[in-house]
Amino acid sequence: MNEDQTIRAALDHHWAASDANDFEAEHEIYRDDAVLEYPQSGEKIRGRGNIQASRFAQPNKKRFTVRRILGAADLWVTEFVLTYDGLPSYTVSIMEFRGGKVVRETQYFGDPFEPGPSRAQWIEPIR
Repeated sequence: MNEDQTIRAALDHHWAASDANDFEAEHEIYRDDAVLEYPQSGEKIRGRGNIQASRFAQPNKKRFTVRRILGAADLWVTEFVLTYDGLPSYTVSIMEFRGGKVVRETQYFGDPFEPGPSRAQWIEPIR
Protein backbone atom coordinates (compact mmCIF):
# COMPACT_ATOMS: atom_id res chain seq x y z
CA MET A 1 0.00 0.00 0.00
CA ASN A 2 1.44 3.40 -0.97
CA GLU A 3 1.31 6.48 1.30
CA ASP A 4 -1.85 7.93 -0.31
CA GLN A 5 -3.68 4.61 0.14
CA THR A 6 -2.53 4.43 3.76
CA ILE A 7 -3.78 7.96 4.49
CA ARG A 8 -7.07 7.29 2.69
CA ALA A 9 -7.60 4.16 4.81
CA ALA A 10 -6.83 6.18 7.96
CA LEU A 11 -9.38 8.81 6.91
CA ASP A 12 -12.04 6.18 6.24
CA HIS A 13 -11.35 4.74 9.72
CA HIS A 14 -11.41 8.23 11.30
CA TRP A 15 -14.79 9.22 9.84
CA ALA A 16 -16.37 5.83 10.61
CA ALA A 17 -15.11 6.11 14.22
CA SER A 18 -16.43 9.68 14.39
CA ASP A 19 -19.88 8.51 13.28
CA ALA A 20 -19.79 5.68 15.84
CA ASN A 21 -18.75 8.08 18.64
CA ASP A 22 -15.63 5.98 19.19
CA PHE A 23 -13.51 8.78 20.67
CA GLU A 24 -10.36 6.65 21.00
CA ALA A 25 -10.32 5.44 17.38
CA GLU A 26 -11.48 8.83 16.07
CA HIS A 27 -8.36 10.55 17.42
CA GLU A 28 -5.74 7.98 16.37
CA ILE A 29 -5.25 9.98 13.16
CA TYR A 30 -3.83 13.04 14.97
CA ARG A 31 -0.24 13.74 15.97
CA ASP A 32 0.28 14.60 19.64
CA ASP A 33 1.01 18.22 18.61
CA ALA A 34 -1.91 18.55 16.16
CA VAL A 35 -3.83 21.82 15.87
CA LEU A 36 -7.56 22.05 15.11
CA GLU A 37 -9.04 25.35 13.93
CA TYR A 38 -12.63 26.50 13.56
CA PRO A 39 -12.25 29.85 11.71
CA GLN A 40 -15.96 30.73 11.89
CA SER A 41 -15.90 30.78 15.71
CA GLY A 42 -12.28 31.89 16.03
CA GLU A 43 -11.23 28.78 17.98
CA LYS A 44 -7.88 26.98 17.94
CA ILE A 45 -7.30 23.81 19.94
CA ARG A 46 -3.73 22.55 20.41
CA GLY A 47 -2.82 18.94 21.05
CA ARG A 48 -4.52 15.62 20.33
CA GLY A 49 -5.58 15.23 23.96
CA ASN A 50 -7.28 18.63 23.99
CA ILE A 51 -8.96 17.99 20.64
CA GLN A 52 -10.31 14.69 21.94
CA ALA A 53 -11.45 16.20 25.27
CA SER A 54 -13.22 19.09 23.52
CA ARG A 55 -15.18 16.69 21.33
CA PHE A 56 -16.00 14.35 24.20
CA ALA A 57 -17.41 17.29 26.18
CA GLN A 58 -19.91 18.25 23.47
CA PRO A 59 -23.40 17.30 24.65
CA ASN A 60 -24.84 16.97 21.14
CA LYS A 61 -25.71 13.69 19.49
CA LYS A 62 -23.57 13.64 16.33
CA ARG A 63 -23.72 11.74 13.05
CA PHE A 64 -21.24 11.96 10.17
CA THR A 65 -22.11 11.25 6.54
CA VAL A 66 -19.10 11.52 4.25
CA ARG A 67 -19.91 12.85 0.78
CA ARG A 68 -16.39 12.61 -0.63
CA ILE A 69 -12.71 12.58 0.23
CA LEU A 70 -10.10 14.09 -2.07
CA GLY A 71 -6.39 14.46 -1.60
CA ALA A 72 -2.84 13.35 -2.17
CA ALA A 73 0.43 13.45 -0.30
CA ASP A 74 0.07 15.69 2.77
CA LEU A 75 -3.19 17.54 1.95
CA TRP A 76 -6.65 15.95 2.16
CA VAL A 77 -10.17 17.41 2.05
CA THR A 78 -13.32 15.72 3.29
CA GLU A 79 -16.81 16.98 2.53
CA PHE A 80 -19.39 15.63 4.94
CA VAL A 81 -22.70 16.31 6.59
CA LEU A 82 -22.35 16.67 10.34
CA THR A 83 -25.71 16.26 12.00
CA TYR A 84 -26.05 17.62 15.54
CA ASP A 85 -29.23 16.54 17.30
CA GLY A 86 -30.92 15.98 13.94
CA LEU A 87 -29.87 19.31 12.36
CA PRO A 88 -27.49 19.01 9.38
CA SER A 89 -24.44 21.19 8.82
CA TYR A 90 -22.55 20.88 5.55
CA THR A 91 -18.92 20.66 6.54
CA VAL A 92 -15.47 20.74 4.94
CA SER A 93 -12.44 19.38 6.78
CA ILE A 94 -8.99 20.27 5.46
CA MET A 95 -6.32 18.03 6.94
CA GLU A 96 -2.58 18.50 6.62
CA PHE A 97 -0.47 15.43 7.31
CA ARG A 98 3.10 15.00 8.49
CA GLY A 99 4.58 11.55 8.94
CA GLY A 100 1.24 9.90 8.18
CA LYS A 101 -0.68 11.74 10.94
CA VAL A 102 -2.73 14.96 10.98
CA VAL A 103 -0.69 17.96 12.10
CA ARG A 104 -3.38 20.57 11.31
CA GLU A 105 -7.09 20.39 10.61
CA THR A 106 -9.36 23.27 9.67
CA GLN A 107 -13.13 22.79 9.60
CA TYR A 108 -15.73 25.02 7.95
CA PHE A 109 -19.49 24.68 8.54
CA GLY A 110 -22.44 25.78 6.43
CA ASP A 111 -26.11 25.63 7.32
CA PRO A 112 -28.58 24.38 4.70
CA PHE A 113 -30.75 26.93 2.86
CA GLU A 114 -33.50 26.83 0.29
CA PRO A 115 -32.51 27.31 -3.36
CA GLY A 116 -33.09 30.76 -4.78
CA PRO A 117 -36.03 31.07 -7.17
CA SER A 118 -33.84 32.84 -9.73
CA ARG A 119 -31.91 29.55 -10.26
CA ALA A 120 -34.95 27.25 -10.33
CA GLN A 121 -34.74 26.49 -14.05
CA TRP A 122 -31.15 25.22 -13.76
CA ILE A 123 -31.05 23.32 -10.49
CA GLU A 124 -31.06 19.61 -9.90
CA PRO A 125 -31.60 18.46 -6.29
CA ILE A 126 -28.65 16.67 -4.70
CA ARG A 127 -30.30 15.44 -1.49
